[in-house]
Amino acid sequence: MEARDTAPDSWEQEDDVEAVMEGPGSNALNVNAKPFVPNVNAAEFVPVAVKTDSGELESVAPVENGEADVTTEETWDEKEVETSEEEPGGGDEGPEEVPTDTPPETLEEEEEISVPKIPPIQPDAPKKEHVNVVFIGHVDAGKSTIGGQIMYLTGMVDKRTLEKYEREAKEKNRETWYLSWALDTNQEERDKGKTVEVGRAYFETDKKHFTILDAPGHKSFVPNMIGGASQADLAVLVISARKGEFETGFEKGGQTREHAMLAKTAGVKHLIVLVNKMDDPTVNWSLERYEECKEKLVPFLKKVGFNPKKDIHFMPCSGLTGANLKEPTDLCPWYTGLPFIPHLDSLPNFNRPSDGPVRLPIVDKYKDMGTVILGKLESGSISKAQQLVMMPNRHTVEVLSLLSDDVETDDAGPGENLKLRLKGIEEEEILPGFILCNAENLCHSGRTFDAQIVIIEHKSIICPGYNAVLHIHTCIEEVQITALICLVDKKTGEKSKTRPRFVKQDQVCIARLRTAGTICLETFKEFPQMGRFTLRDEGKTIAIGKVLKLVAERD
Repeated sequence: MEARDTAPDSWEQEDDVEAVMEGPGSNALNVNAKPFVPNVNAAEFVPVAVKTDSGELESVAPVENGEADVTTEETWDEKEVETSEEEPGGGDEGPEEVPTDTPPETLEEEEEISVPKIPPIQPDAPKKEHVNVVFIGHVDAGKSTIGGQIMYLTGMVDKRTLEKYEREAKEKNRETWYLSWALDTNQEERDKGKTVEVGRAYFETDKKHFTILDAPGHKSFVPNMIGGASQADLAVLVISARKGEFETGFEKGGQTREHAMLAKTAGVKHLIVLVNKMDDPTVNWSLERYEECKEKLVPFLKKVGFNPKKDIHFMPCSGLTGANLKEPTDLCPWYTGLPFIPHLDSLPNFNRPSDGPVRLPIVDKYKDMGTVILGKLESGSISKAQQLVMMPNRHTVEVLSLLSDDVETDDAGPGENLKLRLKGIEEEEILPGFILCNAENLCHSGRTFDAQIVIIEHKSIICPGYNAVLHIHTCIEEVQITALICLVDKKTGEKSKTRPRFVKQDQVCIARLRTAGTICLETFKEFPQMGRFTLRDEGKTIAIGKVLKLVAERD
């Protein structure tokens, strides 16, 4: 009883409460002895108070039926919640379920607010076309900064967050980097100012829903960049107009060339070239510099396979100031086209077959209340509770939940970036490069295939027996060229009658390749996204190619 005796000191209406406390035995205010009936309720409540072993809690019992006219200094919040919870429920569970110390009114409000966060997006989600944009280019050209600026201009990052980044960046003497921190989220990337993994973010315009894939520009992380480009529909090649920076990015060892080529092989049809850093003192929005960059790039992009008239669009901009990204700028009167975001919005729609077979190459996987996989749905559509097959291991899995760009939906169409929670498979059994298919129409898997290859950069000759790393859709596997079948003439497309003994740079050949393990692939003719590949060796891209036919295994 000690707790009960000491408690009243902290209350203002002592008489009232003492009467309640001491029950019918007190002569203080006998009128108040009647409402003591609710003690039946309180009796149920005692075990909880005992469970928690705190003296304060025991004193909850006497509060009359959860009325809050009794005010305590210390534990008012707790009591208010506990008693009011207990009143409707009448059980012991009340207080355990609500461990917050907010009064019930705010609790209910919070619940109401937090629920409708997601649904409003759903009705118009299918209307907007999903477009994946990959930002590529040389290290420090300003890819992440432009990405961060776009997110700010479209309202995906609020001003307060950016101001916080700006302060943090100033402390590290890196004040021009703060925009890129919206996409470079981990500590290592921020300290060095280099993107390592492919950053993801999304923004919406009036007509489309965009996913930004911010690829790393550094040459050590090119494999990550290939994974990012394989999910993209259109690429934005960011080049720096600053004196000296454009040249290094474009020279033999620079990443501008390699990235443009990798984007093409990854199946990006449309390329937007952003000439960034136009606000730099060495450039100062000069048309001459812009044209110079343009003249040097066009012949190269043509060689890679982009059509300068149809596939490429040049525009000047400044990632740091945001000029010409959303609004046209006065600094640049000679550029008459649309700014960057409106231009993206005005692009024609991508026609994607939603009735095709389900093909979802897996980019990444992790454990989170089950097995979660990430990837872009290349064709077909997926709905909740659907049964799918994981190739090449032929595991049957069930889709537990679907998130399209972190918004939960019941079904998804081609071109969307999905997170799927799967049932029936362990996270350890999945590797990036596996493919989710529907059971009726499985994708092909195998180890040997014939392909047409273009040797892009290799110092010596390539003979049968040559080993390299194969990047096909999201899969990375070691591969060996087992035989060269014939050479293909670049101009006429004629095939040589005799088997070549070797191929060298700039030649096109058809070769038989064999991978170390079984991979999923399709012929280029049937399914281009899973039929193009890149061969890399010693950190350089050696060849690009397309799968012509799959060769059955000889057992």
